[in-house]
Amino acid sequence: MLIEMGRAARAAFRQIAKAESSLKNEALRALAALLERDSGEILAANSRDLDAARNSGMSDALVDRLTLNEKRIQGLSSDLRKLADLPDPVGERFDATVLSNGLKLCRQRVPLGVLGVIYEARPNVTIDVSGLVIKTGNAVLLRGGKETLHSNAVLAGLAQQALAQSGLPPETVQFIGDPDRKRVLELLGLHEYVDVIVPRGGEGLHRFCRENSRIPVITGGIGICHIFLDASADIDRALPVIHNAKTQRPSVCNALDTVLVHRALAAEALPRIVECLAPAGVSFRADASALPFLARGDSGALPDGIEPAGPDDFDTEWMSLVLGLKVVEGIDAAIEHTNAHSMGHSDSILTEDEKNASRWLKEVDSSAVYVNASTRFTDGGQFGLGAEVAISTQRLHARGPMGLRELTTYKWVAEGNYHIRD
Repeated sequence: MLIEMGRAARAAFRQIAKAESSLKNEALRALAALLERDSGEILAANSRDLDAARNSGMSDALVDRLTLNEKRIQGLSSDLRKLADLPDPVGERFDATVLSNGLKLCRQRVPLGVLGVIYEARPNVTIDVSGLVIKTGNAVLLRGGKETLHSNAVLAGLAQQALAQSGLPPETVQFIGDPDRKRVLELLGLHEYVDVIVPRGGEGLHRFCRENSRIPVITGGIGICHIFLDASADIDRALPVIHNAKTQRPSVCNALDTVLVHRALAAEALPRIVECLAPAGVSFRADASALPFLARGDSGALPDGIEPAGPDDFDTEWMSLVLGLKVVEGIDAAIEHTNAHSMGHSDSILTEDEKNASRWLKEVDSSAVYVNASTRFTDGGQFGLGAEVAISTQRLHARGPMGLRELTTYKWVAEGNYHIRD
């Protein structure tokens, strides 16, 4: 089955790769309109997926990722229209030069090819990825998890309708509707037709793809995000940032997992962090270094919602309203802890010290580093990229949110006047 889909995707790629920007943008706007027109059908399919997910005991965090509603559908439509308004990177020329012999050289952006995207419990990914591949003249084979089967089938079908309406090949976007795990292995072996694999899910999925793929794999989208509260930080201004990073949407990969607090601020900051976040339902895992600043009086009892951290707690992506707390001696220890426990996603420092801010930006080895800002901004839409196919935490070939330019490669273009090499 997948060989035929791969062959069709390659043929569709050859067509859409040379399509005019106006046609691709027309398809994006058509898809936005179809989402709004057929929102009832989308929500009915999503309701079936949600019922099955709850009956299977799926966690609240994953149920939240799986959920579509009118607001989220409207957001997807809005993002598609914004994407249509962005410049098309395909054909862009850069790094132009003229050699001493008069030969003109430059690099020109071209579509990346056929993507295989494997994801779990995120039906919005179906639309985000479809929009990006259409805009960049790529093609995609989508393999969502069994928990999103009904939602994804409807959404991918709408993408194909939009493509057909715009005179573009509907096989540009194809959905693998068989939830059998063997289809993942089959997809990972389609090296003749698929150019890159992008897994979006937990560490187990990423490891499975790395170990079994015959196609290059771009990994990322796993958090364990940190905020370091430096000694110079303004606590009053820092608390809303911490609150936002943890509670605004705790189930996503750029949500905060650990707060590191400089010892000089610990006595004041730690109780205030708990006081600020506990009403939002946050519970805490406190390192031994933080416990003395949180215990009550002479009894040493911990307030409700605070537990001593376990041995693996600072290596856990919580995806829920749980927050790790640790006291560090300074910027050196904060950077050391972050580099040791972060998954290279998003990490932030809250500080008024320019030297420490500069060191954080230089020395923290993550795909997105922040000064005085919430980690929740690591997102293609927030970065002005329109959307993202994934957030890469590796070094090849892209890092951070993968938007339009990250879905292109380039060719060298040489223009001469009947040049020959001496």
